[in-house]
Amino acid sequence: MKVPIVENVLKINDEMAAMNRRTLQDACVFTIDVIGAPGCGKTALIEATLAACRDDPTRFGVIVGDLATDRDATRLARQCQHVVQINTGKGCHLDANQVRQAVAQIELDAIDVLFIENVGNLICPVGFDLGQDVKVGVFCVAEGDDKAAKHPYLVQEADLLLLNKIDLLPHVPFDLEKLQADVERLNPGVDLLQVSVSDSGLEKWLPWLRDRIAAAISNRASIAQA
Repeated sequence: MKVPIVENVLKINDEMAAMNRRTLQDACVFTIDVIGAPGCGKTALIEATLAACRDDPTRFGVIVGDLATDRDATRLARQCQHVVQINTGKGCHLDANQVRQAVAQIELDAIDVLFIENVGNLICPVGFDLGQDVKVGVFCVAEGDDKAAKHPYLVQEADLLLLNKIDLLPHVPFDLEKLQADVERLNPGVDLLQVSVSDSGLEKWLPWLRDRIAAAISNRASIAQA
């Protein structure tokens, strides 16, 4: 008996993501997909990062995913001139085709790093490759200490995890050791960095970011010269 095989529903997205990856890598643009729940502080984190890196030679671009409005994009445009908003309507995540259309509106020769702020969601965005170099998952103290255990696929796929709004730790019930144990169980060795949007709250995130940017740019420059 012949058994029918249903093709991977993500096949087209994956093919488009591969095209995005080639485009961005050929342009020597290091791309970061930022995934987190609504209100976890993704926009504030990117905003604070752009402000902290204002005097760096690194040039940034941002693609902002949201259901409606351009409020986040307008906010980030005060810190960065290369910002594109994607409104997904009832869509709960960005896909590779949407990112490709947004990338076409950015002068890639004018940027070194592209942040993709995904739609606020801990589930759907995880399964969609956008052509990024790394995925950064964002949890926040206000959400509770069980989010890693409840959303294991984000933890397993993330290249880095951030625990945001750590300034709230003294004010809310939150078991930091419990979260750390869940993360270690699900993705041994992945870094979980504690951050906040204050200047002093980015001292662990910024070195990681700068190191990864430098390594990516150096690697791609070497490939281009080969």
